[in-house]
Amino acid sequence: MRRSAATIACMAGTAVGLATLTAGPAAAGEPHSLYAPSAVVLTVGQGESAAAATVARAVTLTCKPTAGGTHPDAKAACADLERAHGQPALTLNDGSGRVCPKIYAPVTVTADGVWEGRRVSYEQTFANSCVAQSRASDLFDF
Repeated sequence: MRRSAATIACMAGTAVGLATLTAGPAAAGEPHSLYAPSAVVLTVGQGESAAAATVARAVTLTCKPTAGGTHPDAKAACADLERAHGQPALTLNDGSGRVCPKIYAPVTVTADGVWEGRRVSYEQTFANSCVAQSRASDLFDF
């Protein structure tokens, strides 16, 4: 399925809005949280940029107040983001243990949303899916 950057941005805004609404203390009858909600939309697509990519997969990830969303391992992905202080670029590893072909078939990953009240917008393009998978942490493992 091909999605435009505007569609992805709309998905990110919707996920963040829903996380904010569902995390509110009045809505749930819970005491006020010390942390602002944290929720992101993650995508993996074929192409040289998010604007030109054909989105192959997209998931939502909510980390605060609790781990959830459509990410298959939300707890591990939230732990990655927590260690990286909400910066997706810092969750990637060096990929040194894997040999990949030198075929150029670009793959772009994105993360858009909110981390502890701060806007998060991240995009990284890799030469091919092998390179992307070798660098991926739990955050982009879906």
